[in-house]
Amino acid sequence: MKIFNYRLVILLLCIIFGVVFSIPSLLQTNTGKKIALGLDLQGGLHMLLGVNTHEAVSSKIKTIATTVKYFSDDEELLVDGLLINEDNVVFSVLDADEIAKMDLMLNEIKGLAITKNGLEYTIKLTPEDIIKTKDLAVAQAVETIRNRLDQFGLSEPNVVRQGESDIVVELPGIKTAEDEKAAKELISKPANLELMAIDEEKNDQVNNMTNSQASSYGDVILEDTKNPNLKYLVKEIPILNGSQVIDAQVAFDQSNQAIINFTLNSTGARIFGEFTTKNIGKRLAVVLDGKVYSAPNIRERIGGGSGQISGGFTVAEAGNVAIALRSGALPATVTLLEKRSIGPSLGADSIRASSIALVSGFLLVFGFMIIYYKGAGIVANVALIANVFLIIAIMAMFGATLTLPGMAGILLTIGMAVDANIIIIERIREVLREGASIPKAIEDGYLNAIRAIVDSNVTTLLVAVVLYVYGTGPIKGFAVTISIGIITSMITGILGTHGIYQALVARGVKTKNTYTWFGAK
Repeated sequence: MKIFNYRLVILLLCIIFGVVFSIPSLLQTNTGKKIALGLDLQGGLHMLLGVNTHEAVSSKIKTIATTVKYFSDDEELLVDGLLINEDNVVFSVLDADEIAKMDLMLNEIKGLAITKNGLEYTIKLTPEDIIKTKDLAVAQAVETIRNRLDQFGLSEPNVVRQGESDIVVELPGIKTAEDEKAAKELISKPANLELMAIDEEKNDQVNNMTNSQASSYGDVILEDTKNPNLKYLVKEIPILNGSQVIDAQVAFDQSNQAIINFTLNSTGARIFGEFTTKNIGKRLAVVLDGKVYSAPNIRERIGGGSGQISGGFTVAEAGNVAIALRSGALPATVTLLEKRSIGPSLGADSIRASSIALVSGFLLVFGFMIIYYKGAGIVANVALIANVFLIIAIMAMFGATLTLPGMAGILLTIGMAVDANIIIIERIREVLREGASIPKAIEDGYLNAIRAIVDSNVTTLLVAVVLYVYGTGPIKGFAVTISIGIITSMITGILGTHGIYQALVARGVKTKNTYTWFGAK
């Protein structure tokens, strides 16, 4: 009697795979890949952040001023009175013959409202571009925070936008005050790196100068990060900013103090090289988040596009700053609007309640299938067990996060898998009532049921994909488990059960007891 067939072999392989790779998650072993638990199951930190979008507009205004300065220096245009006001940039072109060059450059920048009065320019952002800039700032903040948390090593952090300018951050596994503090500092740190020229002519007057006086010279007053009493007068328009940074790594200086080595992109390297060539003997301020970390003298041209930040960092602080620099500066500062700590005990209660629901659902389904469909019900139950193990194994392999809605998705998947088996068994019973043999009833039953099952599963899968793409947090978890469950149920519930019937069909033909096998009289 031929027992094994390719369908049964696939089912057995799925069972072995499912059991082996689900054990680390089920037993919580120290080795092997495991399913990560979401915020609602293991506890953690929930934060609501607000993005100060007006800062993004100011930053873009400053970027425009930097562009004008670099262009005028590179093209040797005579520009006077380059200043940044609250919402605009003003300057004058001294040579009327150079107006055409400046106009050509400015016209390449989209979203500018340019007003000219003779040789004097006033540049603002258009209302449309202001809205666009604010919207982009929030989107960039979401991506930047997500990148930082990924590099920080947290398991499946959830970062999503809420409303116009708010961001929801969920950090599963944050259980200590130290972890919470480190995560909040990493999230909120602007990491705005700027290389700025020191105004050597007026710097000795900085202690007797007000901010408004400094602004009238096109300068700003910045404090030293180590000594707040030490102040620097630097040019308001930076030479470079963090957008040109492509890498940042922790290193150690000769005294074994933690420092940060950064690398600029090709554009930044070229600008940096040209500036240091023209300013040998002068000082350059390395500014991070509005404070001067160092102000070394430029002794020679600095090529290669690399630099260094030193400021008495601890190793942990240097690591976090390096992460922030690599992932990019926040386009605007973020403000903590709301914070909730979710304890692990609440997650444990959720797991316990969900487990009871899963076990209860299993038992009820198992009992119904065996009582009503007899042997076919047992076959369907075997497929269900294999399906659950397979879901857990696949989620563990991909490092997916299991949330409370995700556990509900597993229970729903069980119901869908049972529904597919019920359709198949009912089609088999219909053919048996027509007087067909058991082998023919099995083949015709699957043939008659397969199209309806595939159509219903595919449409459900499409809905799950949409939920994953447009959903957030727990909704994504629900969509993931449903999607995996649909695919695995089609393997175990259709292919696997068919293989079992094919292996046992000789026994069925011998007994000819359709009631024992399918509950059909």
